[in-house]
Amino acid sequence: LPQLGHHLCPRLTQQPWRLLYCTSQDGFSLRSLYRCGGQPGSPALVLIRDTEAQAFGAFCATAIHCSNGFYRTGETFLFSFSPELKVFRWMGRNNFFMKGDVDLLMVSRGSGRFGLWLDGDLHHGGSHPCETFDNETLSPREEFCVQDVEVWGLA
Repeated sequence: LPQLGHHLCPRLTQQPWRLLYCTSQDGFSLRSLYRCGGQPGSPALVLIRDTEAQAFGAFCATAIHCSNGFYRTGETFLFSFSPELKVFRWMGRNNFFMKGDVDLLMVSRGSGRFGLWLDGDLHHGGSHPCETFDNETLSPREEFCVQDVEVWGLA
């Protein structure tokens, strides 16, 4: 979290963050992630580590939740630590930030692909270049196996 601090708006860097969800404690389940994902309107940081030890994720300006459509604001961004921190911000081309249902969590969309996605059991995911954030593939592979997922929110 400290490395991402200066990429967050000032109101968020002054507040303490706490771990809301972790696969090692809460199990591999997207439903559990939604249940623990924070208070509505409170920002969330999703940190993923794949089985190749690559770390990456997404910042969302609101709690992660199930939705019928894409949600949130241009404060949302994707990031990767490969090997140094890279942050991919909203490019203004579309408003496809985040969308969640019981089988899939999606971040960013363009040309039928997602900037980042996780399946319902949180064992598999993928990352593709997308117009929303003009991001690179976040993981070494476009489809990856998940080692662990953490969701952080404001304390």
